Amino acid sequence: MTALTLSDVTKTFTMHLQGGLRLPVLRNVSFAAAPGECVVLTGPSGAGKSSILKLIYGNYRCDSGHILVSAGGSPVDIALAEPREILALRQRALGYVTQFLRAVPRVSALDIVAEPLILKGTPREDATARAAMMLRRFNVPERLWSLPPATFSGGEQQRINLARGLLPEHPILLLDEPTASLDANNRAVVVDIIRERKAQSAAIIAIVHDESVRDEIADVGVDVTYFATAA
Repeated sequence: MTALTLSDVTKTFTMHLQGGLRLPVLRNVSFAAAPGECVVLTGPSGAGKSSILKLIYGNYRCDSGHILVSAGGSPVDIALAEPREILALRQRALGYVTQFLRAVPRVSALDIVAEPLILKGTPREDATARAAMMLRRFNVPERLWSLPPATFSGGEQQRINLARGLLPEHPILLLDEPTASLDANNRAVVVDIIRERKAQSAAIIAIVHDESVRDEIADVGVDVTYFATAA
């Protein structure tokens, strides 16, 4: 049984500002992730690793192939789904943690972390309590919780972003360099949470350049270079 299956996924970008130049990026991407399994995407920068995550999340549309999500309800093919279907799927099944926090002016760090749970229907008091636990886990000082993260350092913003993205327990979790620029203590926090999610049967697709972290979390490695297409 798989939670996520990619079959012969191909992606080409059209450069509209360069006369419609078509830039092939990925060809025939095929792999699967089972519940409780972490698949780590490897390959050099520019190989298309982040593009694969965006294809799975529905930020990009593939030219051909299928991306079948079988977690959190009836199976959905992201390659064919309507935008409303993709939004509903994100709400119930797909988590996506990028390297960058979307800074929201005048919204506190605690509220930013709690928001995904509130949107899923968790009572605000419970969501806030769970958000506070996650902030403590990521060693964010309590004096910062009431402040907007736009004023924080880059490292602090990254920990807020991770706390927000890792708090909901999605059946499928997409991680784009979750440990980049973290210190050893907070890298260990991320590794522990990934292990917990795997134990809870989450299927995880991750991009991790830190070899020590990769060795600790990976069940399967997929070399994206095999699917990359030269321009």
